[in-house]
Amino acid sequence: MGSIIEILRLLLDVAFFIMIIHIVFSWLITFQVLNMRQPLVAQIWDGLNRLLEPLYSRIRRFLPNTGGLDLAPLVAFIIVIILRDIILPDLYQALA
Repeated sequence: MGSIIEILRLLLDVAFFIMIIHIVFSWLITFQVLNMRQPLVAQIWDGLNRLLEPLYSRIRRFLPNTGGLDLAPLVAFIIVIILRDIILPDLYQALA
């Protein structure tokens, strides 16, 4: 059972780092450090959006409309941290 928990931890770590990259990319694009007209930047941004949009769209259904402020990435980030750092270690200890 410990190996399943380790696999879940690895998946949550990967999700955590992909979300960090997405957040940093969005800041760099917003502050015009990166240009979306560059093909590599556009491809990376599109790939990150395709990976994370299914998760964000499910979270947006439950959040109130905040206008131009999208809180779905923040909520998803907090959920991943809670699962990775609090729930999985407690589950591992309970099963050990």
